[in-house]
Amino acid sequence: MVLGMSGRFDNSMVTRVQQANDIAEVISEHVSLVKKGKEMVGLCPFHEDHRPSMYVNSVKQIFKCFACSAGGDVFKFVQMRENLSFPQAIERLAERVGIKLERTVTKSQGQKEYADVDPNRLSKANAWAAKHYQQNLFDEQKGKNARDYISERQITQESMKKWQLGLAIDSKDDLVNAAKRQKASTELLEKAGLVLSSNTGSGFIDKFSNRLMFSIRDVTGRVIGFGGRTLSNAGAKYINSPTTVLFDKSNCLYGLEHARHSIVSSGVAVVVEGYTDCIMAHQFGCDNVVATLGTSLTTGHARILRRYAKKVVLIFDGDIAGVEAANRALGICLAQRIDIKLASVPEGKDPCDFLLSAGKERFEQLVEDAVDVFEFKWNRLTETFSADNAIIDNKAAIEEFLQTIATGLLSGNLSAIERGLIVNRLSKIIGLDSREINTELGIRIERAARTASYSDVTGKQKVQNIDFGEGIFAATQREVLEVLLNEPELSRLLEEKVGVEFFDVPILRQIAAILFEALKSNTGAGLTAILANTDSIEISSAIVSLAASGEEKGNFKSRLIDAIEAIQRIEGQRKKGRIEAIEDQTQLLRHFSKDNNKENPHSIGMV
Repeated sequence: MVLGMSGRFDNSMVTRVQQANDIAEVISEHVSLVKKGKEMVGLCPFHEDHRPSMYVNSVKQIFKCFACSAGGDVFKFVQMRENLSFPQAIERLAERVGIKLERTVTKSQGQKEYADVDPNRLSKANAWAAKHYQQNLFDEQKGKNARDYISERQITQESMKKWQLGLAIDSKDDLVNAAKRQKASTELLEKAGLVLSSNTGSGFIDKFSNRLMFSIRDVTGRVIGFGGRTLSNAGAKYINSPTTVLFDKSNCLYGLEHARHSIVSSGVAVVVEGYTDCIMAHQFGCDNVVATLGTSLTTGHARILRRYAKKVVLIFDGDIAGVEAANRALGICLAQRIDIKLASVPEGKDPCDFLLSAGKERFEQLVEDAVDVFEFKWNRLTETFSADNAIIDNKAAIEEFLQTIATGLLSGNLSAIERGLIVNRLSKIIGLDSREINTELGIRIERAARTASYSDVTGKQKVQNIDFGEGIFAATQREVLEVLLNEPELSRLLEEKVGVEFFDVPILRQIAAILFEALKSNTGAGLTAILANTDSIEISSAIVSLAASGEEKGNFKSRLIDAIEAIQRIEGQRKKGRIEAIEDQTQLLRHFSKDNNKENPHSIGMV
C-alpha cells in the first residue's frame, strides 16, 4: 500500500496509473524531447540546463539527468516538476488519464487541512469556477452584454468554448452563493484567490465582478488561474488571480497548452501581450502564438520557451513603453541562450486588430520579417548617436550594446567572424581602437560567465549529490544493487547469503530494503515497479543512477558472483574480528569500476 498525506492507495492502482501515463508523453508536456538513438533527450527542468542533459527511456519508463543527477519514474518527475507529494503525484496522473482513485483519508493530529497544501484541490476549485463563469456567459440574460462585447472583437463562439471564456457578473457574491448552494468550500476558493474575506468580517465576497473571464491553464490543461477584463470603467482594465502554489504570472504563458505542439514542430514561438491577441492568432490558424499575462517577458517565461522553441519572435507595441519592454526581453532571452527576434505591428495596432484588418498572410510575413536582436540593438545605438545626445546618454547606449554582444558571444548566438565585423563597425562610430573594444568585451564576457556558472551550481543543488559511501565494502554493496536492478532474476544466486543487514551505507540500505521486498513478491520485479515503491525523490534518483551504472558495466552474473565471494571474505574477516582490508581490495575495486559498455556514457538503458 502507498500511504501519504492524501490517503492510502492499493499497489495495483498505483501500477495502473503508472502504466497509463507514458513517461515520454508526460515529460513532453513540460519539456521538448527529441529522439537520440533509442532514447529521448531534452533540457532538464531541474537546473539551468543549456545543453540537453536529461535522457528519457520509454521502454524502461525512467528519466535521468546526467548533469544534476535527477532521475526516477513518471511519478518522481511530476513530484519534482509540480512540487507535489508522492500521493498527490499519483492523483495528478490519475486525473490526467481519467482514472478514478479510491482512497481513505488519514490525517494525524495537528496536521494541516489537505486543501492548504494540495495543488490538485486548488486546480479543481479553479475548474469549478471556470465552469460557473462559462454558464454565466452563455446564460441568455446574464451573459448578453459580455457576448456582445466578444462579438464586437470578432471572437467566434468556437473560440469562446475552446478558450473557456466566462463571465463574472456584476455582483459581489455570485460565486460565493453558488459555492454555498453546491456545498463547495469557500475557504478553498479563498486559497485559490477567487473570493476575499469581507471587510465587515461577515463572510466572503467575490474577487472578480463584472469582468470577462479568461481561464489560464498550464501546459497540461489544468486551470491554474484567471484573468479578468473589466466590462465597465470601474477598476483596473485587467486583473489576474493572485500568486498561489499553482499560479505565478511571471512563470505562466497564456495559450501554451494549445501552442506547444505547433511551437515544437515549427521551432518558433511567437509571443504577444494580450489574451485576445493570442486567441485571435489561433482563430486565424497561427497556432504557435502565446501571450504574457500583463507583464513583460521574464526569465521564467524565457526558460519555459526554451524547452519548446528554437527561436522566439516577440511582437511588441511600437510606443516607448513597448520598445523598452522589448529591449529588456532581449537581454533575458540571450542570457537563456534563446535566438530572439522582434517585430512591431504597424500603424499602432495590436496583433488582434492587425489580424482582422490585414489577415493571416501579412501577420505571418510580419513574423518572418522580424528584426534580429543584434540589428535591433545596433539601430538603437546609431539612433542615439545620430540624435546628438549628451555624453552620458551615448555612454549608456554603448554599455548596453557591449553587454548585448558579450551575452550573445557567451551564449553562442554570435560567431568570432560576426564579432570582428561588429567590433570594426563600432570602432568607426565611437572612435575607439578595436583592441580596446575587444578588451571591454572580454571583461563583460568573463563577468557574464561567472554569473552563469553560479546559476548552474545553485540550480544543481536542488538535487543533492548522492553519498554512495567509499571503500571496498561500499563498492561491494553498490555492485549487488547495480546487478539486481538490471537482472532481478539473478537474486536466486544470493541464496540467503546477502540480506538487508549487510548494507551499512544509509541510502544503499534503504534501496536494498525496497528491492528485496519487491523480489519477495516477484523475482522479475522491474525497475518501474521498484521505483513505485518509494516516495523519496533522492532514493529514486539513486536507484536510476545505480541501474544506469550497472548497465554500462554489463557482465551481470559474473559480477554478482564476484561480489558474493567478496562479501563472504569480508564477513569472514568480520567474524574473526579483523578490521584490516582484504588483500585483493584494489583488484576488486578496479573490477567493480571497470566499464565494459561505453558506447554512450549518457545512456540510461539501451533496448
